[in-house]
Amino acid sequence: MGGVPVHYIAFGDGVPVLVLHGAGVDHREMAAVFEPIFDGLPGYRRIYPDLPGMGRTPAPATLAGADDVLDLLLGFVDAMIGPAPFRLIGHSAGAYFAGALAGNRARQVAGLALVCPLGGSARDVPEHQVLVASVDPYSVLGTEEAASFGEYFVVQTHATLDRFLAAVAPSLGLADEAALERIARQWEFRSPAADSPAYSGPTLILAGRQDATVGYAGAWDLVKLYPRATFAVLDQAGHALPHEQPELLEALVTEWLARSASQTSVPHGA
Repeated sequence: MGGVPVHYIAFGDGVPVLVLHGAGVDHREMAAVFEPIFDGLPGYRRIYPDLPGMGRTPAPATLAGADDVLDLLLGFVDAMIGPAPFRLIGHSAGAYFAGALAGNRARQVAGLALVCPLGGSARDVPEHQVLVASVDPYSVLGTEEAASFGEYFVVQTHATLDRFLAAVAPSLGLADEAALERIARQWEFRSPAADSPAYSGPTLILAGRQDATVGYAGAWDLVKLYPRATFAVLDQAGHALPHEQPELLEALVTEWLARSASQTSVPHGA
């Protein structure tokens, strides 16, 4: 893909589902979140790539902005999925790129799920507020890990700490911060299809009521772009919504997949 080797893992067989993680982590976070959901849903091939500059996917200087990352992901889709219809899930920055992918491949994407989407529409972002604190991360984690947990989670329990240790902590420190800063300097897409999503397939937009990273109001602004969107803002959930409200996430994703199954898609380029 443009000379950049994209590391990924994949599970299962069947309908492709491409899952994109957020900034500063790698594929392991989303795999830990969604694999328990798909365990009970046979017939899907789940593909989890590391985004450039994170995990084991490098971000050379040729990747100068969001458009370059989008081009890389479009090439990844062509190589891994081809013209087949696929489902697309993104969390945070991954949702930003997922929306752009859907805008470019509107006839191929059979379903789009955006979880705590990061983008240019963030507004009314609340202060970080811990709602549940039944565990002291500093008593069991190193200072940096404890700070990361504390800043990410608004529900701080033994259960969410376990999820952090399994899904988030292993990728901390692996990001190429200089590369991510370089890409962030050209974060706005130049592509009209990316800037103005023309996607009318089954869509799910989830936001955390206490999300102190992107808020929830900006996610509501996205609803007008997606005529078949279900929108839900979840209480007792911040930017770590997938870990803090896993049962609601599973219910909503399962319903979205059922809606997507009835979607008639035309392969890109047909």
